[in-house]
Amino acid sequence: MGNELNTASMNELYGAILKLKTKDECKKFFRDLCTLSELQAMSERFQVAKLIEKNIPYRTICEKTGSSTATITRVAHWLHHGEGGYKLALHRA
Repeated sequence: MGNELNTASMNELYGAILKLKTKDECKKFFRDLCTLSELQAMSERFQVAKLIEKNIPYRTICEKTGSSTATITRVAHWLHHGEGGYKLALHRA
């Protein structure tokens, strides 16, 4: 993992997220932290990851989510070659 993900401030953010206990707490925290566009982009990427994991064709994913093929390809790359975060979240959801 890159050093930019391991700074003291990033670790403090991860710790703060881990202390949230309910979906409502998460919703409030992320709404204060992020713009609506950022939240929508993250939500879209997670939906794309779910569909890729189900082996749905990219064209169908594009139609279902409105995501560009570039976004779908990028999510697929991180799903298959990243740190395993998508897979962890998908299997726990």
